[in-house]
Amino acid sequence: MKKLVISIVLVNLLAACASQKPKETSSAPAPTSASVAAPATSASTAVDALNDPKSILAGRSVFYPFDVSVVQDADKPLVQAHAKYLSENAARNVKLEGNCDERGSNEYNLGLGQRRADGVQKMLVLGGAKAAQLNSVSYGEEKPRASSHDEASWSQNRRTDLNYAK
Repeated sequence: MKKLVISIVLVNLLAACASQKPKETSSAPAPTSASVAAPATSASTAVDALNDPKSILAGRSVFYPFDVSVVQDADKPLVQAHAKYLSENAARNVKLEGNCDERGSNEYNLGLGQRRADGVQKMLVLGGAKAAQLNSVSYGEEKPRASSHDEASWSQNRRTDLNYAK
């Protein structure tokens, strides 16, 4: 019920904003639109989208099925959003850390983790990030997120983490 009420409020807010913009654009002189744009610019500058928990950029992990290194459709918007962010913020760098679950040999898991990190790197470059902003590495099974020996834990360990440099 609460979600429904919030959804209705958001739809009304969006509708109100959409109906006001054409009125302001058609009737407002240039100084008014500049004064309207200035606060929005300062507000967006003050909050880095990378640090906004409501932003898609808050997601920093790409997950995989067992023995797969291809980015899944569900995670492609996340990778594309990070690519756009990196293309607009050339000073930012990210380390792509490929991880695996504990099944498989150490050598195999290191290779699989590297293929996972490299796949995310290719998508980021295709999305506009510069190769110099990216560094991919594999940890294989050495840095698990979950320590149990079941599918729920393994699914959390099969991932590529995007760790931005400070």
